[in-house]
Amino acid sequence: MTGFNATPGAVEREFGIPIPGAILPEEQWVRTALKQVPEGHIDWAALFGRTAPVVIDIGCGNGRSVLTGAVAHRDRDYLGIDILPVVIRYATRRGNQRGLSNTRWAVIGGRELLAEHVAAGSISEIHCYHPQPWYRRDQVPLRLITPEFLRLVHQSLQPGGRFVLQTDHPGYWKYMLRILPLFFEWTARTEPWPFASQGLTRREIIARQRGLPIFRGEGTARLDLDAEAAIRMVEALPLPLFNADRRLQALDQLEKEGTGSNQSAGRRPGSRSGPPRRTDQRKPPKKPKGR
Repeated sequence: MTGFNATPGAVEREFGIPIPGAILPEEQWVRTALKQVPEGHIDWAALFGRTAPVVIDIGCGNGRSVLTGAVAHRDRDYLGIDILPVVIRYATRRGNQRGLSNTRWAVIGGRELLAEHVAAGSISEIHCYHPQPWYRRDQVPLRLITPEFLRLVHQSLQPGGRFVLQTDHPGYWKYMLRILPLFFEWTARTEPWPFASQGLTRREIIARQRGLPIFRGEGTARLDLDAEAAIRMVEALPLPLFNADRRLQALDQLEKEGTGSNQSAGRRPGSRSGPPRRTDQRKPPKKPKGR
C-alpha cells in the first residue's frame, strides 16, 4: 500500500479517521484472499475453518466496513467482495496485516455471488454500502438494487437474517424505500451507525465532510414471504428508473483520489492512491461507434 509504513502497532488513517485494527508483527499475519470462488455453493465451514455466522459485504471497496465488523466481532466470519481487483488487493492486505482470519476477500459481483454460490438460508447478514447509481441512461441496467437482487438477498439470508443498506443518493433511496419493505421488515435510520460514528465507509466520510445527507436502513428477511411468492412479486415490481443527479459525480471523482492506500501519519488527505469504488456487476457498456 503506497505511502503506508506497515510497522507493528501502526494504525492507518483515512481523512484523519483510523481504519480499524492495528498492524501486527509479520509473523502474525494471515492469508485471507479467496483467489477464485469455487463452483457451486460455498462451504462456509471449509472456507473459514470453523462454523460461525457469515456476513457478506457487497461492494466492499477498500475494506473499511468489513474491517470494522471483523475487528469488533471475532465470532463472525466476513466475506468482502468487489468487482475491482485492485481494491480487493488493498482490502486483502489489510485483513492479512491485522491477523483477521475471520475475513475473506474475493473479486466477484453481488448478483453472481448470491445467484450461483450462496445456498438459500445460509447467511446471517448481507451489507451493501453506497451502490453505484449510474448516471447515463444506457447504464441504468447496471444498477444493483433491483427487485430481483433483493429477492436473491432475501433467499440467501437465514430466516430473520439482516440486510443493511446505505447510500448518499436521494433518488436511489426513494426507489429503495418503495421496494425494501416488500422483502424485509425495514427500518430507516436517521443517525450514524453507533460502532462507526465518524463514518463506516470512505464514501460516507467524503459525503459527510461535504455536508451531504446519508440514508441508512436495516431490516430482517420477511418470514411471510416464500420463494414462489417472491418470484411472482419481482415480475410485477418496477425497475430503478430514477433520474440520477449528476452533481453527485463529484464524489465519485474524489473517491478516485485515494480508494486504495490511505493516509498514515504524515500523509496528506487527498493523496492519490487508488481507483474508485464500484458495487456494480459489470463494466458499463461501450458506446456504439459513430455516437
